[in-house]
Amino acid sequence: MTKAKVGIVGGAGYTAGELIRILLNHPQAEIGWVHSQSQGGKPVTTVHQDLLGEIELAFTAELDWSVIDILFLCSGHGASQAFLQENTVPDSIRIVDLSQDFRLADPSHNYVYGLPELNKNQIKETSWVANPGCFATCIQLGILPLAHAGLLSDDVHIHAITGSTGAGQKPTATSHFSWRNNNISVYKAFRHQHLREINQSLLSLQPNYSAKLNFLPVRGNFTRGIFASLYTAVSIKLEEAQELYRQFYEDSPFVFVAETHPHLKQVVNTNKGIIYLEQHDDTLLIISMIDNLLKGASGQAVQNMNLMMGWDETAGLRLKSSMF
Repeated sequence: MTKAKVGIVGGAGYTAGELIRILLNHPQAEIGWVHSQSQGGKPVTTVHQDLLGEIELAFTAELDWSVIDILFLCSGHGASQAFLQENTVPDSIRIVDLSQDFRLADPSHNYVYGLPELNKNQIKETSWVANPGCFATCIQLGILPLAHAGLLSDDVHIHAITGSTGAGQKPTATSHFSWRNNNISVYKAFRHQHLREINQSLLSLQPNYSAKLNFLPVRGNFTRGIFASLYTAVSIKLEEAQELYRQFYEDSPFVFVAETHPHLKQVVNTNKGIIYLEQHDDTLLIISMIDNLLKGASGQAVQNMNLMMGWDETAGLRLKSSMF
């Protein structure tokens, strides 16, 4: 069987490294080239050292459109839009953008917001997907079923903690080991950029929703994963909410409604989203968890590729969590 060829732009970062790891074992896709201006000519394993013995490719500074069918854009926010303005990508090539550049609907582009649990049919029909943000994915998985049922009527309070890989591979003052280890801090309280795409999705399901999303993002002292706790007032009983969530996700192969209190290691190194519900008087507590680099980035990007190409949605993504 001839495999589809993939090109990766921004190949030296964390999300590109995760993409390479997945694609090396994908049954229907293979890597054509990995582009990096800063690393051109060097072996991929000089950056992604865990791939020693797995890949012999070198980074390229050239863009050969003739050898690829699918393009992943893994550069920083703002860089994808600039890249596409500077380079003419043939219309025959499908694009999955992992930046925030095209996540908000706008007449200036035709990208579909790539949350499969929300827009699966649209993703199947498009050639351009804007991969959601990691916090946005985790939070939306927690509350979209309520919006779909028209049950969001009050503020939603969100506390979500993320691993250090969410800050990207380039060292910063708040991501290096000496600062991050044994430490925790809040940042961008109530104004995180992912709120815009979350609100966009909620309004697509429940146009009359006008309450607030009170979001406290937290930097965690671990490397990967997002653990979000959300709560809001609801008018239904716990058993009804659980059934509502199960029905909403019945055709979503990576989202699971847990019956017992979950923990983060259940999703780390997987493309899973795990949801858990508890009721306290008229308040519904929702726990939502994902791996920020997989379901929150590269795993979801491959999931979107699978849908765009008409393949099994789970292809290459049956990944096992690391419990110990």
